[in-house]
Amino acid sequence: METSHAFDGLRCLDCGETVSADQDVGRCPDCGGVLDPQYEYDEIDLDRETLDDRTDRSQWRYCELLPFTRESAVSLDEGGTPLVECPRLADELDVGRVLVKDDGRLPTGSTADRGQSLALTAATEADETAVALPSPGASAQSAAAYAARAGLDSHAFVPSRTPFTNKAMINVHGGDMNVIGGRFGDAVEAFEDAIAEESWHSLSAFDTPYRHEGRKTVLFEIVEQLDWTLPDAIVAPTGTGLSIAGLYKGARELRELGFVDDLPALYVAQAAGCAPFVEAWGAERSEAAPVELPDTICGELEIPDPNGSAHVLDALAATDGGAVSVEDPEILESAVTAASSEGLEVGTSTGAALGGTWRLAERDTLGEDDCIVVLNTGAGSKDNDVLRSHLMGQGI
Repeated sequence: METSHAFDGLRCLDCGETVSADQDVGRCPDCGGVLDPQYEYDEIDLDRETLDDRTDRSQWRYCELLPFTRESAVSLDEGGTPLVECPRLADELDVGRVLVKDDGRLPTGSTADRGQSLALTAATEADETAVALPSPGASAQSAAAYAARAGLDSHAFVPSRTPFTNKAMINVHGGDMNVIGGRFGDAVEAFEDAIAEESWHSLSAFDTPYRHEGRKTVLFEIVEQLDWTLPDAIVAPTGTGLSIAGLYKGARELRELGFVDDLPALYVAQAAGCAPFVEAWGAERSEAAPVELPDTICGELEIPDPNGSAHVLDALAATDGGAVSVEDPEILESAVTAASSEGLEVGTSTGAALGGTWRLAERDTLGEDDCIVVLNTGAGSKDNDVLRSHLMGQGI
């Protein structure tokens, strides 16, 4: 396996067991916990001047802090998305600045591309021939694209309510798509049954150490785009929790290397109809309990039983962040407002993050001088029918 210079294998976040980099594993072989890439930070020679001189604007500009070399990467030049100033939203929220990190402009229109690039690189380096995952839609489309890039077969298990765009592009990228009646939990069950019989490499959230690892590059880019200062808070729409896990790790690594001195407050934003992180946070539980009857228009956020919840909740506590939920009508209105007031096309998931930011402002959680970053995880075009239907319902 062709790894980067400082990459030092994997460590279980649950039991502390270490696994060598060249072992093809998903979860901890001892306890089944979440594995996380580790680095010898004193072996990393990286500073602002070096990054300033680099012309590569993709996430691979931070190659010293990624497990694999740029040369071995399965990449579509993902990363380098803009941090868009939103002055009207800042005025409405009565905060210093609001910026949207627009990952809707990534190759498949989803922040999933960051992690799938690393996950497919790992699968290729391990000589896998086929990958599989359950998905609400966007991550399956991304996996199909990166599997095509790598020359691997891909198998996706998606619920029937997955948006047409995702379904179409899974097939267009050559992926095998299994549409499962019901909701995401049903797709997970079908995936688990199939992978027990097949020799497929799992790309399910937190089953691979590399999907959350790719998400940390969002934090690197935000800080660099803010001239090496931290925002006061980052609000991320959250289904699986991969983005929060990645943001938290990225911030800790920049602090370890001396780029920043602190951590930004991290906030989970969820749909009220499926908010396991919010419920766990409010009840001060260490893990999220499954939501028995999930029901939200935000399919990407309808993850009733996220399997890495303990580590996401740890990240919120460690950064003095929190969790907030938003009802569906407010989610849709927030996404439409971003488009009509700032020209930004965001999906329904980001509507939850924007609505959650309004809720935080109403609670005086955010200060009048604060710099707030909202993560846009998906292009608005993926949810255009839902957003347009919301307008029609208002008689527009």
